[in-house]
Amino acid sequence: MSVQPPVRNRLLRHCEASDFARLEPHLVPIQLDLRQSLISPNEPIDQLVFPESGFVSIVTGRPGRQTEIGLIGNEGVVGAVPVLLAGDRTPDAHFVQAAGHGLSIGVEALRAATEASKSLEKLLLSFIQTLMIQTAQTAYANLSHTLDTRLARWLLMCQDRLGGSELAVTHEFLGIMLGVQRSSVTVAIQMIEGNQLIRARRGRIEVLDRPGLEAAAGDSYGLPEAEYTRLIGDSTV
Repeated sequence: MSVQPPVRNRLLRHCEASDFARLEPHLVPIQLDLRQSLISPNEPIDQLVFPESGFVSIVTGRPGRQTEIGLIGNEGVVGAVPVLLAGDRTPDAHFVQAAGHGLSIGVEALRAATEASKSLEKLLLSFIQTLMIQTAQTAYANLSHTLDTRLARWLLMCQDRLGGSELAVTHEFLGIMLGVQRSSVTVAIQMIEGNQLIRARRGRIEVLDRPGLEAAAGDSYGLPEAEYTRLIGDSTV
């Protein structure tokens, strides 16, 4: 691994020095604003984004019946799955759920770099592998676990990408992300808060007991994180 000191995106930090040199001239700093759309469903993708702070939700379903199927923060790159697997678009929406900043790169520039470097291609495909496992784990959690367990998993994933103990999120938005009614989210939050794992305030949730939250999430959390560590390196902020 060759660490790139100015870069906060951990996938870029795991690039070989020669691979980062291929990408660096094409990386453009951008602001990631809350609810900003980075990839629209079924529209051609013209750029990918390496988040440096904040994170992005991948959401599927029609308006009013959407649910989150993936999260990407500074461990990855937004748009890798369709672009690097020979596609040019996706039916899923990708939007900023926690504001921050990132580095954008044009599709053709990234494809040219991966075609010129097997090590870069391997690194990016390794990330795609972890993201696909994350999506599969989301489906597993949705089918096999209670809402409070799924909420514990989601809070852990957010904390992984944001660092710190406090997360800005409303009950209404949590309902959209978890595919349930707002009232159901409120009950799940109260259950976890009753076990003194979190403290909920208006628009914010503070993680008080990370090990306890991991225990509450059970086997719904940890598999994609372990795969990231195995294939790429450190999996947390």
